[in-house]
Parts: sequence; C-alpha cells; structure tokens
Amino acid sequence: MVASYICAVCGEEIETVVDESQGVEQEYIEDCAVCCRPNVLHVRIDPIENDVSIEATFEE
Repeated sequence: MVASYICAVCGEEIETVVDESQGVEQEYIEDCAVCCRPNVLHVRIDPIENDVSIEATFEE
C-alpha cells in the first residue's frame, strides 16, 4: 500500500510503501528520499477504511 508522510527534517512530502502484513501499528526508520536524513515513521492502518496514516519524527 502506498502512503505519504512529511519529512520531519526538510518538510518535503515523501511517498513510501507500507507493508500491511507487518500489522496495523508499525514503527520503523526510513531515510528521506530528498534530504537523506532518517525519520522514525509511526504507521497506523485502518483495515476497515483501508486507510494509512503516517507520522514522522526526527531520529535523535
């Protein structure tokens, strides 16, 4: 499933692929495609609405 988030460092909107098989709540680190800085992605999947929300925070 494709979703997007706003990079916590540079503010750009980034598209990413979310692996639904990993559960409805996930957390992992992904480097921004624009600034290459790591973001901690907090992913929540609503299986009923088939919707994904992603919150990105800066990895310290």
